[in-house]
Amino acid sequence: MTETVVHTRRDPAMRVTAMPADANAYGDIFGGWLMSLMDSGAGLVAARRAKGRAVTVAMDAVEFHKPVKVGDEVSVYAEITRVGRTSMEICTDAFRRERHSENEELVTSAKFTFVAVDENGHPRPVDEVRS
Repeated sequence: MTETVVHTRRDPAMRVTAMPADANAYGDIFGGWLMSLMDSGAGLVAARRAKGRAVTVAMDAVEFHKPVKVGDEVSVYAEITRVGRTSMEICTDAFRRERHSENEELVTSAKFTFVAVDENGHPRPVDEVRS
């Protein structure tokens, strides 16, 4: 069964169009390109929450549900699901949308862990007030 969704109440962390340079010879987008996009989207959410620099320390539970094709619009949705003293867990979903459609299909899911760091790259409390 295909999961088709139209998101109306939340904004994506990022949105891009899949291009030929991001694909293999069959026109399917490379999984690494998609994971990089999801890491970037999760990183934007982490940096906003930490009010400063945050770095990826782990990526778990990656699932590729469906392929992405050249020309598809890819939207990454990211949500913080847990905040520790220095770390944040961010669940991330990527959806594809054909160029001339309003329907999105879930293509990839992953869970990222980020750690808030100071200017020297050392872990710092997520909720530390930054000046």
